[in-house]
Amino acid sequence: MVFTLTQIAEVPSRLTRRLNAHGGPDVVIRPLVHADSGQLAQFLAALSAETSRFSTFDGYDLAAAQDLCDAIGRYDKLRLVLEEVPSGRIVGLLEFSLALTATDIARYQDAGIRITETTDCRFGATLADDYQGRGIGTLAFPLVREVARLLGKSRIILWGGVRADNFRAIRYYEKNGFHAVGHFTEADGSLSLDMMLHLSPEPDARSLPARRTDS
Repeated sequence: MVFTLTQIAEVPSRLTRRLNAHGGPDVVIRPLVHADSGQLAQFLAALSAETSRFSTFDGYDLAAAQDLCDAIGRYDKLRLVLEEVPSGRIVGLLEFSLALTATDIARYQDAGIRITETTDCRFGATLADDYQGRGIGTLAFPLVREVARLLGKSRIILWGGVRADNFRAIRYYEKNGFHAVGHFTEADGSLSLDMMLHLSPEPDARSLPARRTDS
C-alpha cells in the first residue's frame, strides 16, 4: 500500500506510534499538525548554536514554525514530530522530501549512482539537545523505514548530506543502515558526506514500534 501526503495529513494516526524510552519519559512519534506551531517554535528556538549549524531550517522562530505547519499536505514534504509524554513538549523533528534537487542528482551521478523521484526520498532528523545520544532516534527509525516504504520509495538519501564533523549524526546513520557514497564541499568550505540507505523489500513487523492505541 502506498499513501499520499494528503491521505497522511487527513488521518495522522496512520503514522502515530508510542516509543518506550529507556530511563526517561515515553515519546509519541506522529505527523506534524497545524496546532503544533507554538510547541514547534519553542523546539526550534531552544536548539543550541551547534545543533542549528547542523540543521537545514530556514529559521528558528514562530514564523518558521508556522511555515512548516502551513506546508502540511502540500508540496512534497512530510514531517513527523517526537512529542514527550505527558508534557507535550516537541523534542524532535523528522523530515522527508519526495523531491530531488538538480544538485542532489548531479552529486550522486558523480558518485556513479542514479537517483530518481520514483525510487528515492530525502530524509533529515533533528533532536533537542537534551535528547541527543539517548537512543530515541534509533527507537524511531523503524517507523522512518516504514514511512519511506508507504511513500513508495526503495532508498533514502540524506537531506543536504551530513557534515563530516557531525560525528554523532554519522554514527547514528551508519547504525541504522546508511553508508557513505560520496562527499562534497559546502559553501563555507567545509566537507559534507552523502549517505544512502537501501530498504529491504518487506518490513520486519517484529521491529516496528507498537501502534499507539490511546486517545
